[in-house]
Amino acid sequence: MRVVVVVPTFNEAENLPKLIDGLRDSVPEAEVIVVDDNSPDGTGEVAEELASRLGGVTVLHRPSKSGIGSAYRQGFASALAAGADVVIQMDADLSHEPGDVPALVAIVEHGVDLAIGSRYVPGGRTVNWPTNRIRLSRWGNRYAAGALGLAVNDATGGFRAYSADALRRMDYASVVAEGYGFQVEMTHRLIRADGRIVEYPITFVDRRAGESKMSGGIVREALLLVVQLWVADRRGRRHRRRHGG
Repeated sequence: MRVVVVVPTFNEAENLPKLIDGLRDSVPEAEVIVVDDNSPDGTGEVAEELASRLGGVTVLHRPSKSGIGSAYRQGFASALAAGADVVIQMDADLSHEPGDVPALVAIVEHGVDLAIGSRYVPGGRTVNWPTNRIRLSRWGNRYAAGALGLAVNDATGGFRAYSADALRRMDYASVVAEGYGFQVEMTHRLIRADGRIVEYPITFVDRRAGESKMSGGIVREALLLVVQLWVADRRGRRHRRRHGG
C-alpha cells in the first residue's frame, strides 16, 4: 500500500530533520508531504533541502500562517492526488513517535477507516506535559465525546492514519475547523459516515524544541465547534423523525 505522511509546519526547522530521519527508519517506503506556512525560521528551506537530499519529500509552500485545518486539507488533497492508500497525519514537533507509524498503517490495512494514536486508552500516556495542559486535554475530550456521542477517548489527538477511501467518503475538504477542533470535526464526520475507528496506545511527549501553537483562541474555537456540531446533529434527528428517515 502507498503510504503518505502529511506534516504541517510553522517554525519547526530544528525538529523537522529529526522527524524525517525517524520516518525513514520506521517506514522507509513512505512519502512525506510538508505543508509549510512561510515559517520565519526557515523551515520551508530546510524541508526543500531534505527533499533534494533524500527524495520522497514534497514541500507545499503557503504564503502565511493559515491554520492547521487548511494545512491538512491541502496536504490530504495532494496525498490523494499522488495515489495514497493510507494517509498519515502527524505533528512536526517530535511529540508523535515515528516508530508508531507502522502499527497505525497495519490497522488501516486490516480494514479500519481511521487509526488514532491515542493518549487515553490503556497503555497510552503523556510525558513532560504541564498539568494544566493534561487537564485541558482530558476535559476537552470528555466534553466532545459526551456532547457528540463519539465513543472515542482521544478525539482531539492529531496522530492518525486514514484510509484514502474514508477521506473521500467523509468529504474532508468541506471540514471548516482551522485549529485543533479540526480533529474533533473529522472524527465526528467519519462516525456519521459509519466509519470504523480504532485507537492505538501511544506515548505522547511534549515538544523538545520550538513553541507550542496552543492559544485561547484555538480552545474557544474547539468549544464552539462542539456546540455547532451538537446543534446540527439535533436538527438532523428532527428532520429524520419528520420524514421517516
